[in-house]
Amino acid sequence: MPAGRVSTSSAPREAGGHILSTTAAAPARHPVIRPDWLARNAEPALEPDLPIVDAHHHLWERPDDSYLLDDFLADAGTGHDVRASVFIECHTHYRPGGDPLFQPLGETEFVARAAMRAAARPGGTRVADGIVGFADLRAGAAIRAVLEAQVEAGAGHFRGIRQIAAWHPDPAARGSVATPPPMLLLDPAFREGFAPLAPLGLSFDAWAYHTQLAELRDLADAFPDTRIVLNHVGGAIGIGPYASRRRHVFAAWSAAIRELSHCPNLHVKLGGLGMRLFGFGFHEGDQPPDSVRLAEAWRPYIETCVEAFGPERCMFESNFPVDKASCGYTALWNAFKRITTGWPAAERAALFHDNATRFYRLGEAD
Repeated sequence: MPAGRVSTSSAPREAGGHILSTTAAAPARHPVIRPDWLARNAEPALEPDLPIVDAHHHLWERPDDSYLLDDFLADAGTGHDVRASVFIECHTHYRPGGDPLFQPLGETEFVARAAMRAAARPGGTRVADGIVGFADLRAGAAIRAVLEAQVEAGAGHFRGIRQIAAWHPDPAARGSVATPPPMLLLDPAFREGFAPLAPLGLSFDAWAYHTQLAELRDLADAFPDTRIVLNHVGGAIGIGPYASRRRHVFAAWSAAIRELSHCPNLHVKLGGLGMRLFGFGFHEGDQPPDSVRLAEAWRPYIETCVEAFGPERCMFESNFPVDKASCGYTALWNAFKRITTGWPAAERAALFHDNATRFYRLGEAD
């Protein structure tokens, strides 16, 4: 292990009252963001000169819920040095008609316009410098035309595809609002559509629960030339039937993470831990968590991933605005900085900035 980093190989503590105990079916939406509640924690940004690429966030506009460019810039402008960001698909602004396979291009066009507006602000965050969109790879070989059109729609920013695979037979264990079919990553039609990604220079963002990581290992082995990044530390479920089994889940999840690390084309995003899925329950508290509490809860997952994959294949993410239901942007990045305090400077630079820049080819023209 590199000098300066301390291993915590033990499972996380049960975290007292912060584990959800409900076994009811998962709600249709993520928890609600409460700005007044978040404002109760006004901690300043730590190490404000440390360059950051936010490797995973969303922008969306819905009838009763919007998170747009100015909203993200307001969060990113709270003291941390957020140089650039990567937008991840979230089913917004789809084209209203025409061939359903091409409707997701509307999202890419919407985000590309946001990226242009952000770029027009000198010295500001390069928002959506990388765009990861959606294409239904189950269309097989026919999807190549969609992928090519996505690259064009991205106006130089399009970098990859995400198609969510997160599925569990028990609705109470589902922490994602997506409803994919089971065993998507093993579907022959999906894999036929997956095949053109590498030839087109595109990566794949994988979102699956810890119970599905063997399927991702099989996919990565089958396509060794395709760059894949696992979202949200691999989705260790902490709700529903898993709410009282955190140590069991951690053992199974950490073993699966170590198996995945043997695939050199696989990377992992460090974040998403503010989601209801993980069972910390911070969004239910009377007070928002500060970065000390966040770091304590998240440290075992972050350190396990970095120890397995190495600091060269991990990158930090905010997962905003989803994680904003649990904590503020400043506290989130402060927690990541606390977890990595004392690590070698080169490792921290890689985790906070360099790896995402390289993986998504940020700053490069198509």
